[in-house]
Amino acid sequence: MSGETIDIEVAYATREEQLILKQSVALDAKIEEALKESGLLERFPEIDLSVNKVGIFGKLCKLDTVLRAGDRIEVYRALIADPKEARRKRASETKTRAKKEA
Repeated sequence: MSGETIDIEVAYATREEQLILKQSVALDAKIEEALKESGLLERFPEIDLSVNKVGIFGKLCKLDTVLRAGDRIEVYRALIADPKEARRKRASETKTRAKKEA
């Protein structure tokens, strides 16, 4: 390691709060190292890196992915509802309502 650093961001959001942290990490830093250094895991103890998925700018990545200058690491929460199932339910309710009104 040469002591050189790059600037990145770490992002996480809950229903109540959105957080983007700017930080400098070693030139060869990996996602997992950057997350641990950021303090995000202490601030949000519900984050479990063995469960929560991570990505860079919306693209899923592994924890050992080497970062590049300007990357934004995103920690994703589990979905509380399947978007496809929610869409089907809304469509079904709309059809039912339309039949009742007809």
